[in-house]
Amino acid sequence: MKPNTLLSTLLPLTSAYSIPKDSTAPSSNAFKIPTARESAILARRILTLTPLGTISTIFPSTTSSRNPPGIEGKPHALMEYISACDPLAPSNPTLLSLNISSTFRNAANANLSLAITWTPPPLPPPSRSFLSHLNPFSSEPPVQPQSYSAAALPRYSLMGYLEPIPGADDPKSDVGKLVQTCYTNTHPDAKYWLPGNRIHESHFVRLVVTEIYWVGGFGDRAYIGWIDAKDWESVTEKEIEGARLPGEKPLEGGDL
Repeated sequence: MKPNTLLSTLLPLTSAYSIPKDSTAPSSNAFKIPTARESAILARRILTLTPLGTISTIFPSTTSSRNPPGIEGKPHALMEYISACDPLAPSNPTLLSLNISSTFRNAANANLSLAITWTPPPLPPPSRSFLSHLNPFSSEPPVQPQSYSAAALPRYSLMGYLEPIPGADDPKSDVGKLVQTCYTNTHPDAKYWLPGNRIHESHFVRLVVTEIYWVGGFGDRAYIGWIDAKDWESVTEKEIEGARLPGEKPLEGGDL
């Protein structure tokens, strides 16, 4: 396949976004690259719908005697459960910190980053036309659904630090009920290591977001760059619910 042909195949897949429109803005059918503020809406929707992320930390100068010598200062990245369950600060990811985890030991009193990637829903099975179904001898091949290039899908990195969510460890408090119900709805197996379990000491914490770096896809179809923390924090639930990401079903009366 020629490079130009490949690029023309991939580029349409990067424009499959739907963002709540400003009713006061002039109407236009021309495609435009989403702004940093619009990208913040998409990023917040991804956080709401994505249960896993990769947290990167640095081994501190004082580490466990079980670690190999010379590990201090080296990067460390592992998958972690994530959620958007904090009723006090909904823009900050909710994490369940286990004291046994090297990720959370490294993150104590230190900065970290959380990488999140959008994964579209599974593609539908190949389909055939109505007429081919009527003809049992039809040699018409099934139509393959259009897939997404990983390079065209949005992903981003949140940078910040961890702090406890007040009241979240107590299942009898209002905050604790909300956080623990929300978190176990996203991660049902996490019920076994909630705060107070008999296996490992754990606590609910929030990642206080200070910087956001966004890659929406290919640069001529999506915004790539920094998102202001105020834009990240100011996204509303209505905006999150009104946005659509690649592969999601459009809202009624809307287009992707």
